[in-house]
Amino acid sequence: MTLILPRSATLVARVHVPGTGPCVAKIDGDLLIDITATFPTVRDLCESTDPAGALRSARGEELGSVTDIVTNTAPRSRDGSKPWLLTPIDLQAVKAAGVTFVVSMLERVIEERARGDADAAAAIRQHIQELVGSDLRKLRPGSQQAAALKETLVSAGAWSQYLEVGIGPDAEVFTKAQPMSAVGTMMDVGVHPKSTWNNPEPEVVLVVSSKGRIIGATLGNDVNLRDVEGRSALLLGKAKDNNASAAVGPFIRLFDGDFTLDTVRRMELTLTVEGQDGFRMTGHSAMSEISRDPEDLVAQTVGSHHQYPDGLVLFLGTMFAPIEDRDAPGRGFTHKTGDIVTIETPEIGALVNRVVPTDEAEPWTFGTADLMRNLAGRGLL
Repeated sequence: MTLILPRSATLVARVHVPGTGPCVAKIDGDLLIDITATFPTVRDLCESTDPAGALRSARGEELGSVTDIVTNTAPRSRDGSKPWLLTPIDLQAVKAAGVTFVVSMLERVIEERARGDADAAAAIRQHIQELVGSDLRKLRPGSQQAAALKETLVSAGAWSQYLEVGIGPDAEVFTKAQPMSAVGTMMDVGVHPKSTWNNPEPEVVLVVSSKGRIIGATLGNDVNLRDVEGRSALLLGKAKDNNASAAVGPFIRLFDGDFTLDTVRRMELTLTVEGQDGFRMTGHSAMSEISRDPEDLVAQTVGSHHQYPDGLVLFLGTMFAPIEDRDAPGRGFTHKTGDIVTIETPEIGALVNRVVPTDEAEPWTFGTADLMRNLAGRGLL
């Protein structure tokens, strides 16, 4: 694996050190430096007045090279006596915004109409696009133009709950995973074995303090079971929140003079899926085409009506909706065990995961109470 770190970046990581436990680390060149004595959790760092400045000034001991630690992370080849990388978040709530790009909005409508049947998707896709059109990028959610389109679609019997959150005033924001349950780069991501229609979702993930201040960003894979969510939107939790189904990493890049929210607004993500069957798929997601501004999505997530004392991370959604046939014509894309999914952008790096059934991924056994006991035992609380 070739590891490429963004230049002049203020990067936060978490590392598991055998015999010690989780450590908060900063990247200095190709070295990971343990700063847990100053910031026992990433949450604590994110709550500081100047997270980037605080990270740069923190001192600690070397844990090893970034390359060696990342290389030792994959569970199938890990040397348990040496450090390995964790997801860079810990106590933060893991939230996600859905239907924030036009293409993904149309695909959610198609899922709903297909009732989870991938065979029906192609015909429904054509019908929906004839009614709605495929280019709604200039349509501002909640605007008068959006309301007029809604009236037209309601009259045609084509209105959908996904169109409601895609072009209506209120964003879809849901809980993607529990704190401490996400996996990081080089780890396995889980797809429920009962699902036969599913896909990766490459996304920018904002890191937000308890006060609603956006302090950095990372990458995420919002693994989605299309057949489950398509059966009923009330199954969103079953479609989204499964063992190892939320990947976040490789590092958090904190905002500073070289990296800001405007940088995020211009970012482009590339996705590559490589299967053991020789299948290869590529795609991209351009943040410039998002329907709702990231600040608006954060404002709809945290504020006077909803608090997160430990902060949160927010998946911003994706414009990538894979429809390329993998097996039978018209059935589109679905994952197979062993797929390697790479989500990358020059500003942050690459999030790389192997796809396995959820019951074959490493079980989530280390929760918030375990972290608190571990830090207390190390004299850090």
